[in-house]
Amino acid sequence: MDHTTVNGVTLRYDDSGPRDGLPVVLLHGHPFNRTLWDPQAAALTAAGHRVVVPDLRGYGDSEVVPGRTTLDRFADDTAALLDHLGVERAVVGGVSMGGQIAMEFHRLHRERVRALVLSDTSPVAETEEGKAARNGLADRLLAEGMDGYAREVIDRMIAPYNVTGRPDVAAHVLGMMRATAPEGAAAALRGRAERPDYRESLAAAAVPVLVVVGADDVYTPVRDAEALHALVPHSALVVIDGAGHLPGLEQPERFNAALLPFLDALV
Repeated sequence: MDHTTVNGVTLRYDDSGPRDGLPVVLLHGHPFNRTLWDPQAAALTAAGHRVVVPDLRGYGDSEVVPGRTTLDRFADDTAALLDHLGVERAVVGGVSMGGQIAMEFHRLHRERVRALVLSDTSPVAETEEGKAARNGLADRLLAEGMDGYAREVIDRMIAPYNVTGRPDVAAHVLGMMRATAPEGAAAALRGRAERPDYRESLAAAAVPVLVVVGADDVYTPVRDAEALHALVPHSALVVIDGAGHLPGLEQPERFNAALLPFLDALV
């Protein structure tokens, strides 16, 4: 694990694989950390790619910043991290909130994007009801901590049959959620509630885009991924059977079987 200070905040990150390999940045969702991508980092580095996996500000081992963290701040942190590493262009991928950060990165730093990987995510701006729900959840996490929320949502973060059938995965997901600082999670929730709509910028995307979704995702179901795929030129859609909202952890072999050929085609 390495660290650097970007935009006044210390970020922890892993940078693995050959330095001359295709740079791939993988952004975790809420309320997780960089270990969400462990199966992909191992497979991609073995295939000769350079993989950069940060803990977002407020999450994991990175500095906790209270208040409100908007997606443009996460995207600018990612750009600054790439500057620190001397990487001009990269494949930028993310799951859920991480996918929305990838979309924001594409909107703000389009010239730095080699390709996009968008897993279990939505480009649509938050609704008024959604804003109220995210801000309410932020208040709850600050008041109660993470444990009750983690237990409440585990069978939506991963498919219910994987909660029982893949106890190692369930334990990993619960562990990430419980270890997240409520202040960091709440700040991201408040910022994410204010996110813009990314459909216009994605419709103009000139780079390859891989859209991935778990077949049983209840947060961003297959129909949402199909709509995203239809919107974005130069895109491919892969539905991962046997998975919910976190297919990279629930079915890593299937996820990697979609991701690796996509990356190999870029080299």
